[in-house]
Amino acid sequence: MGSARLYAAVAAGGFRRYATYRVATAAGVFTNTVFGLILAYTYVALWDERPHLGGYDQAQAVTYVWLGQALFATLAIQGGGFETDLMERVRTGEVAVDLYRPADLQVWWLATDVGRAVFQLLGRGVVPFVFGALFFPTALPDEVGVWLAFLVAVALAMVVSFAIRFLVALSGFWLLDGTGALQLLMILGLFCSGMALPLNAFPQPLGDIVMLLPWSALLQTPADVLMGRVEVWSAFAFQAGWAVVLLAVGRWVQGAATRRVVVQGG
Repeated sequence: MGSARLYAAVAAGGFRRYATYRVATAAGVFTNTVFGLILAYTYVALWDERPHLGGYDQAQAVTYVWLGQALFATLAIQGGGFETDLMERVRTGEVAVDLYRPADLQVWWLATDVGRAVFQLLGRGVVPFVFGALFFPTALPDEVGVWLAFLVAVALAMVVSFAIRFLVALSGFWLLDGTGALQLLMILGLFCSGMALPLNAFPQPLGDIVMLLPWSALLQTPADVLMGRVEVWSAFAFQAGWAVVLLAVGRWVQGAATRRVVVQGG
């Protein structure tokens, strides 16, 4: 089996794994819809008091809310993807089996996470977003090209999200217990991705700082691409730049981490 077919099969396996949990998916759809309602009404009240906060009008702010609910699980913004599995395999020593596979460790887990992300987008993200678009005034484009650009931005966001969480997972080679690292990932994901509030609504200079961090490539950039608030190619370059840097750092850390592995026994 060629490498491309191998990793395609791994991605398909990741998709099927999450598709198995239908009740959990239905519960996730319900939860995202409820949180979307709470946030949408909160944003409506906030934008009534502060019109054009962060450069958004009220319809754009509400659109941002429902995009956040659609992409929250897709991009594992607060964790919940492969990183927990990888850290557990490091703790138990099962990662030695992964290293003996005729496949690259980083690409293997990337393929797994892409399968998970695609399922979460289709299975858990579409329904809350459609619900929000039907029952709230939104600022959605009618050009096919804009939607295609948005999907490219989401795909790049998936890679950046994976690269961040891969680095967190690799910390398990040194920490063994990754609870603290995962909690830090949750806090940074919530605050720096713009899930709580659009990053361009942050006070300065904090807003400019968080816009430069890789988490802004997860939600803020795809949202701005969809609403036409950013030049598309510069948005792609920003996301791709962070993806390349983080994957390269992950590759280097992976090399340092695997040199620490000692396999005992027959």
